[in-house]
This record gives sequence, structure tokens and C-alpha cells, in this order.
Amino acid sequence: MVRAVVQIMSTPKRFFVPHINYPERETVVIDGDEFVHAKTVLRIEQGAEIVLLDDSGKEYSAIVDKLEKRSLSAHITGATVGDKEPKTAIYLLCGALKGDKTEFVVQKATELGVSRIGVFSSEFCSAFINENKLERLRKVAREAAKQCLRSRAPQIEYFSDLKSALSSAQDYENKLFACEFLSDSSADISRLSGSTALVVGSEGGFSREEYALAQSLAFSGITLGKRILRAETAAISVCALAAFALGELK
Repeated sequence: MVRAVVQIMSTPKRFFVPHINYPERETVVIDGDEFVHAKTVLRIEQGAEIVLLDDSGKEYSAIVDKLEKRSLSAHITGATVGDKEPKTAIYLLCGALKGDKTEFVVQKATELGVSRIGVFSSEFCSAFINENKLERLRKVAREAAKQCLRSRAPQIEYFSDLKSALSSAQDYENKLFACEFLSDSSADISRLSGSTALVVGSEGGFSREEYALAQSLAFSGITLGKRILRAETAAISVCALAAFALGELK
């Protein structure tokens, strides 16, 4: 009996590198956190095939040609446009959450195809964001983007007040505001079409004054059902519902 042997080819590891200027420059240097991850975690060796990303939507195939103490260099062999990016822009605005819950939301929203994430402080928000935490969220987004084979990591920013956060979504075609005290939705999330901004509060939710502010800025209030959801559950759920309605999960 002849035994068939199937060789499973692993997907080339992916790394974010800023300002790739291909084809003008065919050699790229990876250093910093990405190099540490490549060397100590992934055990990348000379001759390995990798994929480089620069948030342009392109994916650059490359071969590692040199490993040094604090960096590696790779020779780019070609470029393609990634096919995993969402066709419709989804913008998640999420109240800052306690502990590592904001990181969890950023990770899952990235996997669901969200293209932009804004974290904000509001009246009942008890968590805070500083520059170190913001950079950590960006790192989480990059790692999640690599894991789910996206070509871009979502843009992540912080707003110190709700009005600034809401105003940042003024150009989106759909603007939905999830509010736990609403009994009915004024928009149908299952019938979305076009760019969409989604707002979910922190653990403390929103005040009625904040909801009135959102209405004045053309946001439609929505409910996520009869049960009160944890803030992180609500954020991920509304992203999934919007992504499905826009055809991103089909």
C-alpha cells in the first residue's frame, strides 16, 4: 500500500513596516517590536518567506536575506493588493473600558473588518486612556490584523469627550448610537448600506443628555434587545451585525 504524504504549507508570517517604497527600493529593514517578535517568538531564519504590510492595502512578498543583532533585512520580490479588506467603511466609537476590555474590543473589531476605531471618555466612563495605552491598542490592532490576514490595521484614536468623538463621524452615511435605555430603534441595522459609524458606551452607559447630543448630530438611536449587555459584548455585537448587513461576513 502506498501511503500518501501531504505537506501542509504554512502561511508566510506578516510584519508591519512603515513607508515601504517599492519598487524604488527593494530591500526593507525590520527592527523594533516587529523584529523582536520575528526573532524570539516566530524564530524567523534567513531565507524565510514573509509578507510585509505598510497600511496602504498592498502586501509585499519578501525573502529574509540578512539577520543581525537588532534587525533583519528582507528583499521584496513582488506586490499585490490585499483581498481581505472591507469594501465598506465601518467606524466603531467605543467608551473607554476598565482593565484590558478595550484591548479585547479592538482585537475583535479588527477581526470583524472595522476600519477605524475611536475610544472616548463620557459622563459615566470611569476608565482612562493615556499615550502608552493608546499605543498598546494600536499594537493590538496590528497583531489582530496580521492574524486575520488583513492588509491594514484600523486607525485608532482617542477623544477626551463624547462630542468630539461624535463629530469625528460626521461624514459617514449611517450613524447609529446604541443606548441601553431605548425601547425601540429609530434605524434598522439589518438594512444598512454605505459607510457606517457605530457608537457604544462604557460600562456606565449614556445619560439622556448624551443621547440628545447624539440626536442633534444626526445619530439614530438603536437598541440591542431586551437584555442588558456588557459593554464589550455590545461593542462586538454591533460590529458583527453591521458587518453582516453590509455583506462583509458573507
